Amino acid sequence: MSCHVVRVQTDYEKKTDFSNYSTYNYYDDLETGLSVLDEKRLIKVLDAAMQVHGLLLSEEPDFLINIQSGVFQTARNNTVGLGVGGSGRNVGGGVSVGIPIGASKVQREIQFDFVDSQKEMLFWQAISNSSFNENSTPVERERKLQEIVEKVLSKYPPKSRK
Repeated sequence: MSCHVVRVQTDYEKKTDFSNYSTYNYYDDLETGLSVLDEKRLIKVLDAAMQVHGLLLSEEPDFLINIQSGVFQTARNNTVGLGVGGSGRNVGGGVSVGIPIGASKVQREIQFDFVDSQKEMLFWQAISNSSFNENSTPVERERKLQEIVEKVLSKYPPKSRK
């Protein structure tokens, strides 16, 4: 059974006062790289989660959200080695072959950029990485996007480290 973990890395402008950001919207020219239906699902899930976090969708937002994504295949990391060798009367030789087993896995990376709408400055970024199955049902796709958004927003605003 493969691991279906959502991994998220975040970065932010250290001088940011996150309490200044309570309203958001999306860039007008948002090109997520997702299918049209997955983009609609992601926006729906993200809007609901943002509201739970006390952030409101607004026509005059404090910050704008840009979303980009990409799909890539991970290299196979399991191989079986076969070795053949022989020796006799001062003659030696050997052959070793690595045979990949299992299929490569498809991963999807989704990047969320939060940009100050007045200063046009990136102040927070999250990059999620998770498995992706192109043959998932609409329900499975929405569930996966929900999991991604929950993990991403669990890191917003960042916990202060002293």
